[in-house]
Amino acid sequence: MAFVTTDWTIAANGDIRYSGDIHGGASPSYVTVIEFHRALQDFADDAAASGDDLLDISSLTPSDRSTDNIITLLNGFNIDDTSAEHLYDGSIIQTGGDDIYDGIVNFGNAAFISVLQNGALIVSDFWNSFTPAGFNANVNQGISHRFMVKTRTAGTDVDGRKLLGMSREYGKTFAEFPINGTSRGNNVLALSESTDLNNATASGTVAAYTLTKTEGYRAIDINNDSIDEYFYVEWDISTAPTNVNDLYEFTKYITRRGTAETIMGIAGDVFRGVTHEIDIDGATGTFVEPEAVSWTGGTGQLLAIDSVTAGTKMWIQLLTGSAPGNDVLITGASTATALVNITVVERPIPQHISGASTGSALISAYGFGVASANLTAADIMTALDNIAYFPPNNVSFTVGGLVSGEDRVLVTLDNGGTIDKAQFTSGATYNTGAVASISVTGGSLPSDLPSSGTFRIVNDAGFDVPITYSSYNAGTGVFTLSGTYDFSGTNETAAATSGNNLYITYIDKIAGASSEVFTVVFNNPRTLFIRVRDGGVSPIKTFQTTGTLGSAGGSTTAIRTADA
Repeated sequence: MAFVTTDWTIAANGDIRYSGDIHGGASPSYVTVIEFHRALQDFADDAAASGDDLLDISSLTPSDRSTDNIITLLNGFNIDDTSAEHLYDGSIIQTGGDDIYDGIVNFGNAAFISVLQNGALIVSDFWNSFTPAGFNANVNQGISHRFMVKTRTAGTDVDGRKLLGMSREYGKTFAEFPINGTSRGNNVLALSESTDLNNATASGTVAAYTLTKTEGYRAIDINNDSIDEYFYVEWDISTAPTNVNDLYEFTKYITRRGTAETIMGIAGDVFRGVTHEIDIDGATGTFVEPEAVSWTGGTGQLLAIDSVTAGTKMWIQLLTGSAPGNDVLITGASTATALVNITVVERPIPQHISGASTGSALISAYGFGVASANLTAADIMTALDNIAYFPPNNVSFTVGGLVSGEDRVLVTLDNGGTIDKAQFTSGATYNTGAVASISVTGGSLPSDLPSSGTFRIVNDAGFDVPITYSSYNAGTGVFTLSGTYDFSGTNETAAATSGNNLYITYIDKIAGASSEVFTVVFNNPRTLFIRVRDGGVSPIKTFQTTGTLGSAGGSTTAIRTADA
């Protein structure tokens, strides 16, 4: 664009200032650095200065051209930050090289661009001022934005002149592109976006989601092999909404441009996930997950550590500077410390912190964890060991048509239209108080039982005693109970002799909602026995049926026949 003389002033002291309309005003003007230089030289060859442009043949030379994209202001001539916003397509060097504005060019179609500098987004993102979006664009060359960023001030480079361009518009694909140290002239970003077909839910709807997460080093048995994998966060979507694509959209919402959310102590629009895995030794004190960490030459945010007091590995998001080298001391905001133990691995950053969604499955980003019960066989989870793990097929069975607070619901395995009470037999005799675990005959259990839940054991008095368990070991056939149980009395507390019947109850409770659901790993189809009773305020005849738990789960709805 041409230099608009009336939009600029040149003072006797060398201050060159933009005085035209503001961004988005009636007629702001913008000029390339080479046209800016040509304009200064044009003033400098005048016989006499006039108006507010105090520059003529008697003045010192105001600028020098190295290339069309590199201009140096000389002899005290200078621009300020506001003036720099109206220059583009190159660099401006001034004050003897102590202050430098470098050119940024985006080859792509991103409508809005965020620029991360020195650990924070540049607040004055003037290049996002126009609708339709774009700034000094050149459509024929595929350029959406051209502008300058100050990369050196008062003789010091700003964070090594590193910049990170990001495109994070809700409903669009996310992208980022690093500049690992600007050079003079134009520096390239390559940020493009397209409609994200898996991010079509209205932002207001997604904003109301109440998904929960647990931050820090998290153990999750993704593939149901009784060996935990580890992640820097665990998201739980066991309550509504329960679809992994809802999680994908929610995490896009809280990391979008302009979000007010904070994630693991970092502004959501800056949060990227793990950038570096660091081997450590010599730990002192107690690290806090998450917390700020620093070392000579850089800063970061600790996202996870394998032990807060005796760690051997930590995972961080690098914020400023460079990753630490061997034997460099890392200090947390907590004052805990550790030394780098040789190995620092840079981890790739995905377009989006949760990874990629297919609409019905999640291919997770490195270290991004989801509770195993929320996953299906189509999901892929990459743990902090950088190995992709495949969940088993978790399926759910739902009993609907219930009255909360009244209906008693029982779901077990079916045996010809009745309860299969002989599913297992107890592997020992229980005749004392404070029993904390119960085993089954044969020393093994199938892997498709609920990870926690209830079973009933038939005691010697003939009572089917309901027991709640917190976990089970398929290999040893032992249920770990939730609390302890008394088998030292009579009737419902009578002993249970070895060999007595024991059977899983998938649901065994008073309904807490209009439907009840259980989730298990699918190995083989199971025929279920379902019973619903209500003898309360609005009694019904016993509803009893069977249903199939298949590879896609299953459901049934209670038929409410009044018992009047």
